[in-house]
Amino acid sequence: MDITISLAQMSLKFGDEKYNFEHAAELIDQAAANKSDLVLLPELWASGYDLPNWREYATPLGEGIFKKLKDIAKKNSIVVGSSLLELQNNSAYNTFVLIGKNGETLAIYRKIHRFRLLNEEKWLNAGDDLGFADTPWGLVGLSICYDLRFPEMFRIYAKAGVKLILIVAEWPERRVSHWIKLIQARAIENQLFIAGVNKVGESGGVKLGGRSTIVDPWGNPLIEGGDEEFLYTVTINMEEVDKVRSHIPVFRDRRPDVYARGEEFTAQNFQKHDENN
Repeated sequence: MDITISLAQMSLKFGDEKYNFEHAAELIDQAAANKSDLVLLPELWASGYDLPNWREYATPLGEGIFKKLKDIAKKNSIVVGSSLLELQNNSAYNTFVLIGKNGETLAIYRKIHRFRLLNEEKWLNAGDDLGFADTPWGLVGLSICYDLRFPEMFRIYAKAGVKLILIVAEWPERRVSHWIKLIQARAIENQLFIAGVNKVGESGGVKLGGRSTIVDPWGNPLIEGGDEEFLYTVTINMEEVDKVRSHIPVFRDRRPDVYARGEEFTAQNFQKHDENN
């Protein structure tokens, strides 16, 4: 089944939710005009990484910026995905919400890997569950930025039957080569589509990398953005996943029994190391 995806590679005004929402709304309108089924906005697009002031931005699910996003998804009859700061039990989460075209919540994913270089562990709680969305186009998995460096997460999605993984990010320009290579690697090793949207411009004096992309199950980029604002739109056929997995049956040739013994051996060695130190 075909799905048309738009990646809203946008810059933002740091801490200016009003401006950023109006800008995002324009891009969502444009994606809908392009007949897209799904539009992705980058990580924390509404506020930026103003984490020390998270209380100014974080709202419960269903309120504030979350509600506004649901309203605009419903108005345009388009699926919208992005991460925002969520308030829960007086704590903040970096939360990816996938909103359906009728304004319903399709999936919620709270970022489980916190990026220490930005002191995320100081300001944000970590999620404990992966995010799955059962969509008309197949099972979709959600991820946020730093998650890309953890292949175990992507393998779990693939084993569960996910055919498309969505990534929203604020990835810096100085490491943007990692962004491209890791997305291709995750797509190849798991034989699925990956759609990743990144910011451009600057955040806290750091230049952001852009290069938003959609990669097929062979690891081929179907589109790769530059370093300027743009709305990239691509149509993919989810049936391609089954064809690739049939051609090279990686999942039938896995050896979980061997991997389990290796993990046990590693755990024993770590324990001995700790005892000797």
